[in-house]
Amino acid sequence: MEHRADQPSSSVFGGVSVGTCGYSFRDWVGPFYPPKTRPAEMLTYYARHFEAVELDVTYYRVPPPATIERMAQRTPAHFLFTAKAPAAATHLPADARGALGEEAARLRDALAPLIARGRLGCVLLQFPSAFHPGRAAEQRLAALADLYHGLPLVAEFRHRAWQAPATLHLLERLGIGWCNVDEPDFESLPAPSADLVGPIAYVRFHGRNRAAWWGHDQAQRFNYLYGIEELAPWAARVADLAAQAQRVFVFFNNCYAGKSAHNARDFARLLGLASAKSELPESLSLFDA
Repeated sequence: MEHRADQPSSSVFGGVSVGTCGYSFRDWVGPFYPPKTRPAEMLTYYARHFEAVELDVTYYRVPPPATIERMAQRTPAHFLFTAKAPAAATHLPADARGALGEEAARLRDALAPLIARGRLGCVLLQFPSAFHPGRAAEQRLAALADLYHGLPLVAEFRHRAWQAPATLHLLERLGIGWCNVDEPDFESLPAPSADLVGPIAYVRFHGRNRAAWWGHDQAQRFNYLYGIEELAPWAARVADLAAQAQRVFVFFNNCYAGKSAHNARDFARLLGLASAKSELPESLSLFDA
């Protein structure tokens, strides 16, 4: 499945940013962060090793602009942020009039410090597996495109029924990008792809822990470490995307015990990115095999 809007080409990997989904995790202290690292110190340390991060805090509770302002101040001027739209926008039913609610609307104001600095990469609309194609779903997508008009948007779908040319045409009409994913190879989940709608390419790695994917322990779902042989095919896909898109974001969500940071480093090295030259803590070698 291939569909690309006409966009200016960039040099391969020149516009690729690799990082992780979130950065503030207690179980990263030791595997990634030095011992006794405090939560307030994590982002500054993270930004020494990666050039972008996907914020997941905005999904659970939209923070005040002052919180996002402090994040911007703790990171270099070239560092980019993407942000997950709140659950109120993607996971909760709209009211009888189709309104999305105040929590969803607050996101734009919260991200104002990043927008003002030109450091907001995009907003990710991550939909649940129960979100299937249909009239109501299209109305929800259109409502979000209207609510966040002017912000770069990317949609991630968790059901393979969306993985069709009609979806890409719908997203193009609404001005929403497509998120490519790597996850367990269940028939209901999207398969690996290298699709692009609009100027922003997006890739998320969730791990391939089949045994825990549908379980109740959310932490174990993302307890997975990719081997280089699993990442290598994605380097070719990202090269394809980088040759077409203005910007490519690659984020690892297998966050259990810092494994996403380890794999983000591995993938950056596969791409030959300059950021991959900075070494992560020696404690990450405990995952090496």
